[in-house]
Amino acid sequence: MRLYSQKDVDQKALRGARIAVLGYGSQGRAHALNLRDSGFDVVVGVRKGDSFKMAKKDGLKVMEPKAAVEGAQLVAMLVPDLTQKALYADVKAGLEKGATLLFAHGFNIHFKQIRPRKDLDVVLIAPKGPGDLVRRQYQQGRGVPCLIAISQDASKHAKAKALAYAHGIGGTRGGVLETTFAEETETDLFGEQAVLCGGATELVLKGYETLVEAGYQPAVAYYECLHELKLIVDLLHEGGITKMHRFISETAKYGDLTRGPRVINKATKREMRKILTEIQDGKFARQWIAENKRGRSKYNKLLKADMGHSIEKVGAQLRARMPWLESGRG
Repeated sequence: MRLYSQKDVDQKALRGARIAVLGYGSQGRAHALNLRDSGFDVVVGVRKGDSFKMAKKDGLKVMEPKAAVEGAQLVAMLVPDLTQKALYADVKAGLEKGATLLFAHGFNIHFKQIRPRKDLDVVLIAPKGPGDLVRRQYQQGRGVPCLIAISQDASKHAKAKALAYAHGIGGTRGGVLETTFAEETETDLFGEQAVLCGGATELVLKGYETLVEAGYQPAVAYYECLHELKLIVDLLHEGGITKMHRFISETAKYGDLTRGPRVINKATKREMRKILTEIQDGKFARQWIAENKRGRSKYNKLLKADMGHSIEKVGAQLRARMPWLESGRG
């Protein structure tokens, strides 16, 4: 394991460099503001619209993407995965010879949707947290850990420049772990699908449905299966399974140890292995790219069904009594 910190940063690697941040969504806004506050010359590349206005309001230099990359020594591709291919095609002629092309997720490089020019450094700095957390942690003098990877090292200084960028967004405060584009992409997709998003939300929904179908109040089921999840996740985040066990009751601990494996079991793990294989062999990527080309009809249908679930209606009513839940975001 190679973990970099602030002492490993070459402060001269990006000194005087212009950084173009393409995109002003969750990660784009956080990266641009953190880099600006770290003293870098930052320009945001985004088309006219709400994001353009927001970046202006935040006090950043804003241009259309083609104009933003001109004269930039580092270009960060922070638009959504499936818009990156078209954006790269649009701006590649304007990229300086020897510039650095940076990604926050390896999808388009690993699955060969983008094939960068050979004169470019191609690097990855992937914060292990959403953009609003990257920004808030930076403002608090902390940092979200990042992953670093190098795909092309045309200049022989790609890692130094990537580390300097990670330092600029606060990542070296939390630690920067060396990986590869393949490892970051495949583990990130697997984590989202099997554990963090797909796995966790389906576990919540099935628990909620089990209680409601057994005759319990939907509000009580919501509190038990969704609301209290934050308590457990916070304990896991702060001190792993050890801390979680230290702070839950003996009864909860016994139930965890004896009933948990009945829910998440060998069959679950076999399905997880299938999901991982579909990521590794490119099946998931091909399906997702094709779904977008078809207009996302299946995706939209599934999302509508998810958003219309009764847990969302009950949750909205209960959360309306707790406005402070929104206070930590933005």
